[in-house]
Amino acid sequence: MAALRRLVVLGSTGSIGRATLEVAEALGDVAIVGLAARARHHLLLEQVRRWRPQAVAVEDPLAASRLQADLPEGVSLRVGPEASTELAAMPDADLVLVAIVGAAGLRPTLAALEAGRDVALANKETLVAGGPLVRTVCERSGARLIPVDSEHSAIYQCLLGQDRTAIRRLILTASGGPFLRRPLTQLADVTVQEALAHPVWNMGPKVTIDSATLMNKGLEVIEAHWLFGVAPEQIEVVIHPQSVIHSMVEFVDGSVIAQAARPDMRGPIQFALTGPHRRPGLVQPVEWGRLTLTFEQPEPERFPALGLARDALRRGGTAPAVLNAANEVAVGRFLEGAIRFPEIAEVVRVVLGRHQTQPAATLEAVRAADAWARAEAALVSRVAR
Repeated sequence: MAALRRLVVLGSTGSIGRATLEVAEALGDVAIVGLAARARHHLLLEQVRRWRPQAVAVEDPLAASRLQADLPEGVSLRVGPEASTELAAMPDADLVLVAIVGAAGLRPTLAALEAGRDVALANKETLVAGGPLVRTVCERSGARLIPVDSEHSAIYQCLLGQDRTAIRRLILTASGGPFLRRPLTQLADVTVQEALAHPVWNMGPKVTIDSATLMNKGLEVIEAHWLFGVAPEQIEVVIHPQSVIHSMVEFVDGSVIAQAARPDMRGPIQFALTGPHRRPGLVQPVEWGRLTLTFEQPEPERFPALGLARDALRRGGTAPAVLNAANEVAVGRFLEGAIRFPEIAEVVRVVLGRHQTQPAATLEAVRAADAWARAEAALVSRVAR
């Protein structure tokens, strides 16, 4: 049987990468031609033995040295910080799934698009930090950007066959995370373990903390702006704790189209591989008779990160890259136990307030803003308490 897709998976050992390989296994006609990971060489080796890709990329040299001796014959190894970028442009792929965490996903995404490869994007930060660059490269190369985030996949599906000039609003749904009902006065006492206990989704630690602060939804607002070409004021966020409606599109005639499914990332991953066609998959059907769906507005006092993201989008230029980089550092500091939960947003607010916005016209400008924000956030987070 001919391969439906010749797929490169960047970030194959993370939660999205593992789910992607599970979907590929179930579909049965996907060829995995490249796998990339940062350092988890044992799991990567298992994946390589199963899929026999042409090439493997490992960022960490020590992990690569441990992997190299056991690689099957015919599998080439690329090592170092640019290894994933090299793999993204390999000629034998027609789709590159980018599931690398954080702003590190920007460079491989640009490389894949420049090479004319379609990109299935499971990385919010790429468009947050480099939205103008990514759009420019897409227009130049003709490569497609296919969203994998459940919210953006939902909008992508809702817009199939629709007149985009008839959009009134995009409505992103958010679970509200584990502290939706926690008294505001108690948020300073939140532990890392509590913040990582998401009530609905099973995700990596960085994304899980972003969901608790609602920064993930702020990043998604910025991402939706670049993905779908709508104005920031046309993008709204509502809290939907059940996470069954993944997002909605409201049109100028008052009609609303929503995409609904069980909260399972294998659904949007499969659609990225097979869309616009639909095939039997791993996601179980919704039991509608057992559900009560609720929606509410996010409280600004509870979720200040959402307002910070909107401010960064309004400022434009390098401000979103600074927002993202400062947040990555602040989340890392919280996970280390160095700052309290509410101080994540406070670190971002201070760093964003100190930034002199520049045009995000080149990759170098974005990377410079990213580096400045990381250094500034590290400094601010050391004195946050």
